[in-house]
Amino acid sequence: MSSHFIDYQLFGDQFSTPEIRAVFDERRMLQLWLDVEAALMLAQADLHLIPREDAEAIARAARVENLDLPAIKRDLVVTAHPLVPVVRELARVAGAAGRWVHWGATTQDVIDTGMVLQLKAAHAILRRDLVTLTRELAVLAEKHRDTVMAGRTHAQQALPITFGFKVATWVAECLRQVERLDEVAPRLFVGELAGAVGTLAGFGPHGEAVQRRALERLGLGVPLIAWHASRDVITEFVTLLALLGGTLARIANEVVQLQRTEIMELEEPFAHGKVGSSTMPHKRNPAHAERIVAIARLLRGSAATALETTVAAHERDMSVGRAEWVLVPEAACLAVAALHWSLVVARGLSVNAERMRENLGRLGGLLLSEAVMLRLGETLGRNTAHDLVYEAAMAAAEGKGSFRERLLADPRVAAALSAAELDGLLEPTAYTGLAGAFVDRVVRAAKTLAS
Repeated sequence: MSSHFIDYQLFGDQFSTPEIRAVFDERRMLQLWLDVEAALMLAQADLHLIPREDAEAIARAARVENLDLPAIKRDLVVTAHPLVPVVRELARVAGAAGRWVHWGATTQDVIDTGMVLQLKAAHAILRRDLVTLTRELAVLAEKHRDTVMAGRTHAQQALPITFGFKVATWVAECLRQVERLDEVAPRLFVGELAGAVGTLAGFGPHGEAVQRRALERLGLGVPLIAWHASRDVITEFVTLLALLGGTLARIANEVVQLQRTEIMELEEPFAHGKVGSSTMPHKRNPAHAERIVAIARLLRGSAATALETTVAAHERDMSVGRAEWVLVPEAACLAVAALHWSLVVARGLSVNAERMRENLGRLGGLLLSEAVMLRLGETLGRNTAHDLVYEAAMAAAEGKGSFRERLLADPRVAAALSAAELDGLLEPTAYTGLAGAFVDRVVRAAKTLAS
């Protein structure tokens, strides 16, 4: 039975993937706790603090399949403690060697370090898929480097751009998100194992050595000081996931907006059998893109909750940890799902260049008002040219002749420009600025992105 949308049998893949669910699977979490306990025992054996044979016996026993999970569940009810039942069961399975289990550590040492191991695995999935998406988008940008379309500001046509230029802005944003993931890694991949209040007192004079050896076995860094009550890095990671969601939602929302019937310049992947509506058979809805936008909203909520966890009391406060148990897996699953659906959209995106060209002409040349103004400004001055073009544009917008006609009817324009010169200024493909050069620059940056 599943009561969380991420684990729904039918709908779970809408908001997560099997790969990321496996990272946060309950048995996987328990196994990581056991791995931490085993690493701690072996580290102490390395330093001759406990017998080597006992440490190895504990490490062999530390497999989730060896544990009596129903017994752990019963003990959880009695103890109201998340780790003690697991420690007791591991000690039982380890036999005589079990007397050393959990020696010197505290619960949060094990839970925090296990969570970091989960986050390390999640980070690898996120980075891999984000790099793949960035490269896919770079290919799309390069393909449409010179596909001219209307640039829009305030939801209105503004000046011509190219679709490749638009996509290049997405690529650049994705590149920054990769940088952020890379930058957080050395802060995030750090274990705990600091003892009850973070002083390593329970390990005696060998505390630092025990901590270092155990974390090295787990492939994690050593903290500068205990972070039991310092949740800033976990919060940073969740906030980065929300930022990533924002980038993916911006891309997806652009698909939604440009797939409007009245615009129809883009369309997300469609195959026969995909249904847009149960009652309107004609609908071809941007369902994947809308899902990405929805997931991003959930991620922003996760970031807000994560910021609440930065306030922890004294040296340890499990009200924070218990919130992270829900918060962190959910945010990671959502972010991976958003990347998955973004890849689906990017790989199958339909670009209607003919409709883009058609939409360029909807304003009858008004899209090039800046080009005309700047050219006239060379003779008349910018302010005079602005006022002149403004009057012509407003008249055209109100149906009082075309923009071209209104301009040519003004003797100041006729004195400064021939009809042929004006026609050249009103050609959208001639006024895309350095759009192509920017595409080239961004694509080069994407091609150097390390796997």
